[in-house]
This record gives sequence, structure tokens and C-alpha cells, in this order.
Amino acid sequence: MGFSPLIAERRFGYGLSPHVAAPGSVDDMLDAVRGPDQMADQFPIPGFRSLQQANTIKIRFDQFARKATTPPDESAEARKKSDAIVHDFIRQRLRSFGQMQLRRIHGTSNFRERLVAFWANHFTAQGKIAMLRQAVPAYVEEAVRPNISGRFADLLTACVTHPVMLEYLDQTASVGPTSKRGLRAGKQRGLNENLARELLELHTLGVGGPYDQTDVRQMAELLTGMTRTRDYTFVFRKGWAEPGRETVLGKTYGDRQSMDPIRDALEDLAIHPVTARHLSTKLAVHFVSDTPSEALISDLTSAYLGSGGDLMVLNQTLLEHPLAWEMPATNIRPPIEYLGTALRALAVPPSRFADLRPSETRKFFLRPLGVMGQVWERPGGPDGWPEEDGAWVTPQGIAARLEWAMNVPARLLPDLPEPNAFLAQVVGPDASETLKFATSAAENRAVAVGLILASPAMQRR
Repeated sequence: MGFSPLIAERRFGYGLSPHVAAPGSVDDMLDAVRGPDQMADQFPIPGFRSLQQANTIKIRFDQFARKATTPPDESAEARKKSDAIVHDFIRQRLRSFGQMQLRRIHGTSNFRERLVAFWANHFTAQGKIAMLRQAVPAYVEEAVRPNISGRFADLLTACVTHPVMLEYLDQTASVGPTSKRGLRAGKQRGLNENLARELLELHTLGVGGPYDQTDVRQMAELLTGMTRTRDYTFVFRKGWAEPGRETVLGKTYGDRQSMDPIRDALEDLAIHPVTARHLSTKLAVHFVSDTPSEALISDLTSAYLGSGGDLMVLNQTLLEHPLAWEMPATNIRPPIEYLGTALRALAVPPSRFADLRPSETRKFFLRPLGVMGQVWERPGGPDGWPEEDGAWVTPQGIAARLEWAMNVPARLLPDLPEPNAFLAQVVGPDASETLKFATSAAENRAVAVGLILASPAMQRR
């Protein structure tokens, strides 16, 4: 078995749409990823620069409010303006959730959207302080999305040097012990190994890779100097960098007066054979099966290494591989992906998301996601959300999906689709006789649509 429009949308996208045609071939899917990012243009999400600029203004308001010479009424007004900036970014973060869903609902290149989600999870980062708590959509938009069709080395570099990642893994607190800054700081600041460890263990070689604690320590020393400015702009401070040479996985990198040795190390990690297999396995697990064929993993690994880590070659090998299309639909969609599939099937219009109040976004989406087991942008650790079905197939999680399917669609759309036509459009030939009967016998349209959205055909890819 080879390419199928139905499998293309179910396994490599967000499911069938009643209004958007499925891709006609593998070449169509690949060309759409290579081509202009139409959904990003149509449903924009602000990048990190806007947050940096707003935070700079917020800091000025805060400083003015704290001055002893500032009159009380002016100080209160400054605090009010500072709070307004924070509230605006909270609202923007919620709007970003809607924009992300609209890209999935109306997209003609949902393989791109799935790749963005996959790599954003691989390079999980969370904002921990101040304005960075609202910055994850901007981080994904700036570091991940533009790099999913290029070299893995470039994607890796963009993510691990981004201020959100640096803050999340405490790299901004890491100082070379014998650097100029380290010697001045004494015990107050020192080496932090978090980014180095996750770089080796999660981002490249994987758990069980060919590295030891010495490699982690040496990588941590190599990464010193990478930090951020007060306005969260990335900067390399050579006065913070541990002097001398560092040896990681048997290769020695020169003394650091710039980012060049760090970039060299990232390039080497990106094309390491163990990295190739780690990434290939993760990709196969995500798109095909929790237990993918060794033949598929081996072919993906060879393609990655042969291309020097070209992600489009990896994507092409995946989509052209017969095993990627032959496996049954066993993988269950994680909650956030399931909501995207349901909303795409319902073809929720942009105007409906534009009308949502922040409280409605939380009520209709974010709170249900939490009950399903996936709090938006808050995975349990830097390893991101799990792929295994067991993480999502829980009594509470499945019950929450059913409750959402039965109640929320009618709150989103004033006129739900006719059930039998809806079944044919969004499930198609995968509709079982049991589901067809239940749809026809449902007591009302909302229940019928809910049964379709909660069916295994919609839950699995």
C-alpha cells in the first residue's frame, strides 16, 4: 500500500476537512512544506521581538514607579501601565492558541503543522519568569517554525540559543568557574549543567547515548558565555566563558572568544550517527507507530546521515516509505492534537475564534485539555509530552474527550452539520457500521456530532 489522501490527512495531518481538499500526492505534501508558509501569513503569531520591546517598556515603568522621588499618583499610574502590558501579553498568548488552531483547521499543508508541533515538543521550553511565561508561542514561531525544512543543525542552534530555552534550562545562571565573571562572583554563581545535559540526552544523542558525566561537564563549560541581556536578547559574553579547551565525545574545541566553538560542537552533534538514529526513531514513533519497524528506522537514519542532517530529505524518506502507509491507525492523538482534529472537522471559522473572550478560550479549550491530561505549554519536563498511547488512554482522559465532544461544538457553532453528511465528510470509509447506526439513532444533532468526534476514527491516526 502506498499514498492515500485519507491516510495523508489522518496520519500526517489533522484529519479530514469538509472544506479543504486532501493532498493529491506525496510531492504535494512535500512541496507545501518547502513552499511559502501561507498559514503563518494568514493567521500570524507575534515573534519574540514584540515581547522584548514591551518588556523593555515595562521595566521603565517599574523603575519609575519605584523611585523615591516619584509622586504617589504618578507611581500608581506607572504600575497600572506596567500591569496593562502583562495583561496584554496574557491575552496575546490566548489569541495565539486560537491562531494555532486556525492554521490546523484551514490549512492545506497540515504536514507542516504536525512537523512544527513535533519539533516544538522535541525542543520543549517553558517561560519561567516574568514576561517569559507568555513567550512559548513566540519561541516556537521564531526558533522552530522557520527551521523545520532546513538542516537539523540550524534548528538545533536556533532552539538552544533562544532566550526562552536559555532561561528554562538555567543557562543564564551558568558561569565558567575560572572565567573573569566566575572569579569575581565566587560561590554566588557557577557552572550549571542543565542545558548541556538536555542537549546531549534529549536534543541530540538521546538517553543511553555514547556520552558520560565528563562529556556533560565539558559541554557545560563549552556553553558558558551564552546568556541574555536585560531585555532578553541573546548575547555571548566571553568574560563568562570558561577559558581553555573542552573535549566532548573525544573532540576538542578551541578556547572561546566567540560562539564559533559552540556552533562547531552543535554541528558535530547534529550529524552524529547516534543523533540520526535517535531523531529517526522519534519521528517514526510520532507519525507511524509506538513500535515502528526497524526497517523504517534504518532507512530514515541512512537518509539523514547521507544528507548531512537535511530535514526535508528525512521528511521525504518518511513519506515515500511504504511502511509509513501500511501500518494500521494505532496511535492515539494527544489531547491538543485531538482538539485540532475535531475543530478541523467542524470547520470552525476564523470569526468565531476572533469573538472568543479569554474566559471562553480557557473554558472551551484550556481547562478541558488539562482534564484530558495535557496542560497547554506546560509539559512535565524538558523531555516534552510522551508519545506512548498509555499516557493518554486513561479513564479520566477519555471521559474528558467525550464530554468535550458532546458539549463544546454546540457552543462554538450555532448550526452544527447534518450528522450523516458530516460522518461521510470527516470519517469517510473508516466509519464502522456501529458508528453509522449510532449517528442515525442519536436523539439530536449535538449528540450525533459528539459521537462522531469521540469515535476511534477521529481519536487515532
